Amino acid sequence: MSTPQPIAEKARDQGDAGRRTYTLFGADRACPTLAPGLYIVATPIGHLGDISLRALETLAAADLIACEDTRVTRKLLARYAIARRLLSYHEHNAALMRPRLLNKLQAGRAIVLVSDAGTPLVSDPGYRLVREAQAAGHRVTTIPGPSAVLAALAVAGLPTDRFFFEGFLPAREAARRARIAQLAAIPGTLVLFETGPRLSAALADLADGLGPREAAVCRELTKLHEEVRRSDLARLASAYAEGGERRGEFVIVVAPPDEPEKITEERVDELLRDMLIATSLKDAVQSVTSATGLPRRLVYQRALALSREGGDEQA
Repeated sequence: MSTPQPIAEKARDQGDAGRRTYTLFGADRACPTLAPGLYIVATPIGHLGDISLRALETLAAADLIACEDTRVTRKLLARYAIARRLLSYHEHNAALMRPRLLNKLQAGRAIVLVSDAGTPLVSDPGYRLVREAQAAGHRVTTIPGPSAVLAALAVAGLPTDRFFFEGFLPAREAARRARIAQLAAIPGTLVLFETGPRLSAALADLADGLGPREAAVCRELTKLHEEVRRSDLARLASAYAEGGERRGEFVIVVAPPDEPEKITEERVDELLRDMLIATSLKDAVQSVTSATGLPRRLVYQRALALSREGGDEQA
C-alpha cells in the first residue's frame, strides 16, 4: 500500500495555484498560460534590467524554475515580484535531480531552466537535461537573451566574423600551457572565462603561447564597475601582475593569428632559385615545402622546371 502524499507536496506537484504575474514599472502584468515543456531562459549577466519581457512572462508562468543557486535567482524574481517554486539544479546534483525534472515534464508541467547569469548551458550544466527531454518527446524551447560571450565580443574591438569559445582554461600551469598550445592555430578570435585570482597567470601563459596578439580583458560587464582593457597580451599580463583590479567576473578576448603569407607562384620560384644555388634539388624541395606548406609534388615539379631552365641557359 503506497504512502499518502502530503497535501503540501501534492499541491506543489500540481503547480502553484497562486497568481502568475510579474511587476513592471509599478504595474502587475498577467502572464499567458505556458504549454508543457522545458524552457531555456537567458537571464541578466549583471544588470537586472537586461531581461526581456518574454523571459519575465515565462518565469512568472512556469510551474517550476530549475536554477543553479536559488539565492541568486530569488534576487531576480524579487525585482519583478515573481513568486514561483525554485529547484536547485547544478553540476553537483544534476544526476539526482534530472530524473525528477523529467518526471515533472512527463506529468505535463512547464519547467524553466536558468543559470546564475546569462544563457544556460554555456559553461553551465544543462545539455543532458535538454537532450533527455528531447529524446522523451517533450517540447524544448529557448527564450534568448544576455550572454557574457557575445557581450565581450561586442566591446572588445576585435574580429567577430569567426570566434571560438574556450570557457575556462585549466587551473594547473602545465595543463593550461598545453591547452593554449592547442588553441594557437585556431583561425578565429578566442573567448575565454577566467577568475580574478588566476587572471595574471593565465594572461602570462597566453602571451607566451600565442605571441603579441591584441586582446581585451572585460571585467564586470553590464555592472556598475564595468571595465574593458585593450592592449597586446604581454602588456595586459604585466598590468595585472602589477596590481590590476582582480575582483569580479572576467572575459578575455584574444585576436586571431595573423593571416599566413599568401604564397604566389613567383614567390615559390624565388625561394627555389635561392635554394638550388646552394643545395641539391631534393634538399631545395624539402626546404621550400616545409616553409610554404605547399604539397611536395607541386614544389618538386616547379623545381624540375627551374632546373631545366637553368640548364638551357647554360647550354
